[in-house]
Amino acid sequence: MAGNKINKIKFSPVDIEARKKLDFKAGDTINVSSKILDEKGPAKDGASKYRLQSFEGIVLARKHGKEAGATFTVRKVASGVGVERIFPLYSPMIDKVEITKRARARRSKLYYIRTKAVKDVRRKMRSVTNVAEAEAEPEVAEKVAE
Repeated sequence: MAGNKINKIKFSPVDIEARKKLDFKAGDTINVSSKILDEKGPAKDGASKYRLQSFEGIVLARKHGKEAGATFTVRKVASGVGVERIFPLYSPMIDKVEITKRARARRSKLYYIRTKAVKDVRRKMRSVTNVAEAEAEPEVAEKVAE
């Protein structure tokens, strides 16, 4: 009898079983809709107002399995700058998690993507010529253009 009562008690506003069934891993691209406190002031009834903000990126790591403190790290590049966010899996501030793309990664943690992205940017920057140098020496700029 007592066992049935415990199962009916709701500990969290999050559907824990649905979050446990989320099947994404490192390398997958996911879209996380999280609730953000709206800064425009409180609502008329005095309650705080929340809006949904989506964050789409590659999952770098998933830690602590399916236990209560489980987290996952998502990375995206916004305006040429890498942005990473760590989300708690069972947070009530996460509205939904959608899997956009599946990828087969050979590692469980993809932290090397951080340095890989930096190397790509450096390689691109090397191929760009400095504008001040090109104006000072026009014949060099023409040779580089050819």
